[in-house]
Amino acid sequence: MKHFNEILMKVIFFIAACTSVLAVALICIFLFANGVPAMGKIGLGEFLTGTMWKPSNDIFGIFPMILGSIYVTAGAIIIGVPIGLCTAVFMAHYCPKNIYGICKASVNLMAGVPSVVYGFFGLVCIVPLMQKLTGRDGSTMLTASILLGIMILPTIVSVCEAAIRSVPTPYYEGALALGATKERSIFLTVIPAAKSGIVAGIVLGIGRAIGETMAVVMVAGNQARMPKGITRGVRTLTSNIVLEMGYAADLHRQVLFTIGLVLFVFIMLINVVLTRILKKGIDDD
Repeated sequence: MKHFNEILMKVIFFIAACTSVLAVALICIFLFANGVPAMGKIGLGEFLTGTMWKPSNDIFGIFPMILGSIYVTAGAIIIGVPIGLCTAVFMAHYCPKNIYGICKASVNLMAGVPSVVYGFFGLVCIVPLMQKLTGRDGSTMLTASILLGIMILPTIVSVCEAAIRSVPTPYYEGALALGATKERSIFLTVIPAAKSGIVAGIVLGIGRAIGETMAVVMVAGNQARMPKGITRGVRTLTSNIVLEMGYAADLHRQVLFTIGLVLFVFIMLINVVLTRILKKGIDDD
């Protein structure tokens, strides 16, 4: 009976793994089948480097949206990663036990808040504040970066905290025994030992930031033009898809699938690059 249960569980796990791989493969096939033909009609260079987006005139240049996605994501990382990492360190090494449960529950609650609620918060609170500070429309690249920086915090905090707690205690205690302060022991011993998990959390945060749609649509300004500064409106790749998919037809609709393909490839490249960097760092150690 025990042998039968082991075989059954192996089969179940194998089916689950195959289902995950099949789902990714089907998404890839769907995107390539619907996106490549439009790219062939327009031209890869003109499509990726064109600065004009006028579907009514069959002009499809997505370079402004590519830059918008990169800038907004970079801003979210600059804001979210330091705060998330410091929060993870606090929860792992500094947080009193009587309030740890409250902090942990709050982080988990942030992860469960729908993106449209974050967008509404940004529209009601952050956009008016930015309007007062800049003296112009508050729906800007900076507003979107701040909001995305808040949204990726739960992912970064949870993964980084787990990675920091997974470091064996003797690493930390040994640094203290050698005369290092608590802060030095954490940031010069524990953090480097947990860097693989920390990088994984950052990668997940980047994926969340790049793929976010509704919140960005509500606060970024959605202007399909070259970014002109952090206090000006931008349009990201995901925003462009959701804004125009409802009425797009023929070539315009195919181009939106192509944008989804570009976004998919973009995320895959980021994952590959960061994974290689992480692997190289581990091999050097």
